[in-house]
Amino acid sequence: MGEAAAEIVKPRTDTREYRRIVLRNSLEVLLISDPDTDKAAASMSVSVGSFCDPEGFPGLAHFLEHMLFYASEKYPLEDSYSKYIIEHGGSTNAFTSSEHTNYYFDVNSDCFEEALDRFAQFFVKPLMSADATTREIKAVDSENQKNLLSDAWRMCQLQKHISAEGHPYHKFSTGNWDTLEVKPKEKGLDTRHELIKFYEEHYSANLMHLVVYTKESLDKIQSLVEHKFQEIQNKDRSNFQIPGQPCTSEHLQILVKTVPIKQGHKLRVIWPITPSIHNYKEGPCRYLGHLIGHEGEGSLFYILKTLGWATSLSAGEGDWTCEFSFFKVVIDLTEAGHEHMQDIVGLLFKYISLLQQTGVCKWIFDELSAICETVFHYQDKIPPIDYVVNVSSNMELYPPKDWLVGSSLPSKFSPDVIQKVLDELAPNNVRIFWESKNFEGHTDMVEPWYGTAYSIEKITSSMIQQWMLAAPNEHLHLPSPNVFIPTDLSLKDVQEKAKFPVLLRKSSYSTLWYKPDTMFSTPKAYVKIDFNCPFASSSPEADVLTDIFTRLLMDYLNEYAYYAQVAGLYYGINHTDSGFQVAVTGYNHKLRILLETVVEKIANFKVKPDRFLVIKEMVTKEYQNFKFQQPYQQAMYYCSLILQDNTWPWMDGLEVIPHLEADDLAKFVPMLLSRAFLDCYIAGNIEPKEAESMIHHIEDIFYSGPHPISQPLFPSQYLTNRVIKLDRGMSYFYPAEGLNPSDENSALVHYIQVHRDDFLPNVKLQLFALIAKQRAFHQLRSVEQLGYITVLMQRNDSGIRGVQFIIQSTVKGPGHIDSRVVEFLKMFESKLYAMSEDEFKSNVNALIDMKLEKHKNLREESGFYWREIYDGTLKFDRREAEVAALKKLTQKELIDFFNEHIKVGAPQKKTLSVRVYGGLHTSEYADEKKEANQPKQVKIDDIFKFRKSQPLYGSFKGGLGQVKL
Repeated sequence: MGEAAAEIVKPRTDTREYRRIVLRNSLEVLLISDPDTDKAAASMSVSVGSFCDPEGFPGLAHFLEHMLFYASEKYPLEDSYSKYIIEHGGSTNAFTSSEHTNYYFDVNSDCFEEALDRFAQFFVKPLMSADATTREIKAVDSENQKNLLSDAWRMCQLQKHISAEGHPYHKFSTGNWDTLEVKPKEKGLDTRHELIKFYEEHYSANLMHLVVYTKESLDKIQSLVEHKFQEIQNKDRSNFQIPGQPCTSEHLQILVKTVPIKQGHKLRVIWPITPSIHNYKEGPCRYLGHLIGHEGEGSLFYILKTLGWATSLSAGEGDWTCEFSFFKVVIDLTEAGHEHMQDIVGLLFKYISLLQQTGVCKWIFDELSAICETVFHYQDKIPPIDYVVNVSSNMELYPPKDWLVGSSLPSKFSPDVIQKVLDELAPNNVRIFWESKNFEGHTDMVEPWYGTAYSIEKITSSMIQQWMLAAPNEHLHLPSPNVFIPTDLSLKDVQEKAKFPVLLRKSSYSTLWYKPDTMFSTPKAYVKIDFNCPFASSSPEADVLTDIFTRLLMDYLNEYAYYAQVAGLYYGINHTDSGFQVAVTGYNHKLRILLETVVEKIANFKVKPDRFLVIKEMVTKEYQNFKFQQPYQQAMYYCSLILQDNTWPWMDGLEVIPHLEADDLAKFVPMLLSRAFLDCYIAGNIEPKEAESMIHHIEDIFYSGPHPISQPLFPSQYLTNRVIKLDRGMSYFYPAEGLNPSDENSALVHYIQVHRDDFLPNVKLQLFALIAKQRAFHQLRSVEQLGYITVLMQRNDSGIRGVQFIIQSTVKGPGHIDSRVVEFLKMFESKLYAMSEDEFKSNVNALIDMKLEKHKNLREESGFYWREIYDGTLKFDRREAEVAALKKLTQKELIDFFNEHIKVGAPQKKTLSVRVYGGLHTSEYADEKKEANQPKQVKIDDIFKFRKSQPLYGSFKGGLGQVKL
């Protein structure tokens, strides 16, 4: 086996060891040994997906994926697999695609062997009990319910629907109560029987690919895998054969008008093409997607943007298999763009014909190839659980040498291969999907699974020729050579091996925290600059104008900075509660050039009225679309609105937007910037002097000169992020109607507020959440089947900590679900008291392992430290301190903590239930609105009156005094 391992191409900076083995049952396995990892992980990819669903049984493959989690002959206790993994610091999931089903998990390294054994039993001898089968159909149905009003799901199914009926691409893959329960019963079929038949028919070891990632040696992993997985039966099945193309001539040369749920207009131009997987070294779609999707000056997007017709454009291969594939161009249109659909399609085809005329360019391919090479060889380590899923998916498609590379390294320049796909992007091969609310009432067909309204018109090549001729005569041209490609990838030698960020510089204008890279040895850096501007949140108008300001900046920078993005340098300017943030991250070589351009754009900001109108329209739609969020997201939003002082509701924003003009922004921005304080964090492959000079430069631009743009803040102006303190022994509830009447889902957020950030209570809360998380899932979702989305998680608002249950359901209203959460807590109480000393210790150790887990890349590390700076908690040694607190924790202390803060009826307990009532439960909402307050229970009628009447927790961000030098 040793030779095969030598062939696997891996990044230059990758020190992990790899070995390919094939078990005697033909299961192909990749072993990965990484002595530095804290988590072990595994992923099994099975070459069976929803395309294999038997006739008349949509969703069976997806349902089987759900069922394998339940129990096996060796481990018959229901949900014990997930319980074991979650209680040992891990997580687990699976997904079903058209041709593959992927099961995966991660866990603390020392518990890997038992977790892997439980996992292997899915594929050896699963138990699919009749009782669990019926219950889990409800979970699949609830999962489908959450997708019914999602435009992404609806449009995807519509594209499938308008294809050959006999082709598997045409199918509905999720399944629901009707397809898995009602219809089979009518036909006298037993779903469980069909499930077992499907499993036995399709799940065969020779169709499986396994990746195992741990810190053990390759030999040790190999014997572990051989022992656990060789019992999987090899039934010697062949891969599912797909019958040719899903689109025949009647499904081509069509314009489909369709009505979305959300506001906004979108255009999807789609061509069936030869799948790139057959030419992944030549990368035809990568090359064409790079050019058609480019955003630099002269690109299609640049022209559409200049004309005020589009706000985003993406291009590339999507929805592909080895047999068929589609090239897609997706454009978000403005109102004006919607009126110019024909011109836009005309311009797209003009750009394609420009590519035809100029021929395939070697320099563009070489540049792309060089960028891909740098990205591959200097890639960040990602969490093992994500890595194993990526690699096992690659194993299905590529020869072993390319399992890690996949199609990410186009290296063979072949003009013919690219030309072949370019020729397929022709007018006689196109499908255009055009979505807009304006088509409401003008369609004559309905897609059966999601109820999407649509109509179809024929379009001919000659119509498209007309559109090309009539389109505006703008100068489309190829991109220029990319000046942002890094050439200096050397590592700086940092003398100070700082373990934590240090306060490198402080003035009345800014603080600079700095952390050199001592962990990752990559030529990358991370820069974050938080502009604290008191005027940004002074009113709903100011809030919306600050938002528009940051988006306009991104808009102005786009054609210049797009090149940086292509070359692996990312930037963002984002609106925050207290102003805005600038972030730049990626290769350090040219990072400073980009940062200085961004800062200069802020300092010299001018409003371009035409761009203001486009961005205002975009922001308006986003505010209008708030009501189409999932009900659980609405509930979480209300929860934040109740808890966070000084925040404006979206309703206020929606009301003020229509009245805002370009002139308002022109007057507002100088005022916004007139008082500012900068919180800065610079980390990675950058020397301290360099970091200081970057910030010095920014200060010079804003604060110096005869007419400075900004002044330092007055001490009275420092912004704090403060959180509402709920009264002890009280439970509050806020009932609200779902904002979209046609959404049948209801949702509950049941929040328990506990304490202000401090190491000892933090670990007690975390330990409670770890022990209760899977039990809550098992009881409320697996047993009671309240809904697909059932989560227990911690909550941290600016250092104020608590725990929340989030449940979305069509089965029951939120009032009922709330009572089930209360019942669960009563039931959990006895479990907690009965817990053995060993089980307590094992959970403590799992949590310690999770805390000691090393950051995997600079972005992750920086995110951790930035949160401490942003919240003002500044506990950079949080992990070490919390581990020390955990080591001393006793079981009695945990029980006392539970009894004081979480137990039902505890005198100190503080609860807030946010209940969003969906379409099915509106009558219950009416009843709840009438309910009189019980003792110790308060209904919140008006969020803002409530907020004003409550005390606040002290803020960790205490202005200048907070940081001593």
